[in-house]
Amino acid sequence: MIRPKQIGKLIGLLGLLLLLSFTTAHKFYLSVTNVVYSEKNSSFQITSRIFIDDLEAVLEERYGIDAELATDKESKVSDTYIEKYLKTKFTIALNEEVSSYKFLGKEYDSDMIICYLELEDVDLAQLHSITIQNEILTDLFEEQQNIVHLKWKDRKKSFVLIKENNKGMLNL
Repeated sequence: MIRPKQIGKLIGLLGLLLLLSFTTAHKFYLSVTNVVYSEKNSSFQITSRIFIDDLEAVLEERYGIDAELATDKESKVSDTYIEKYLKTKFTIALNEEVSSYKFLGKEYDSDMIICYLELEDVDLAQLHSITIQNEILTDLFEEQQNIVHLKWKDRKKSFVLIKENNKGMLNL
């Protein structure tokens, strides 16, 4: 026979189990890229913020390297593979022609890596359209969202790009 104290404990335990079954730890898969036109340098200056652990996972999956980013044991080839990955997953087309940019380097901020890129010699007066394709980490994480902020002169446009919709186009 179950006593009243046991019933209370049983109900409490069942309630806790029910509550825990509806709450699961969820990780956000997100990158934020800023593309800013510098009139002084006639270039697009690009910064991309990516979670370190997610980038490490994709470098391991795609290239088989244990990058150990932001540690004393960071792989000497990590920059090479980060650049290679970005160039295959992040493209900018000016007037419908894919443009080449430089990987300038990276730095770390807490659990994020900030990658610096630059697209030089851009004549804004001759620019009719900009297309940005961002597939960073979408090959590894289905839920990945890549936010892109594009700024030039006094204008701004933002895109949220996902695996199924990985391009943002702007006609000037």
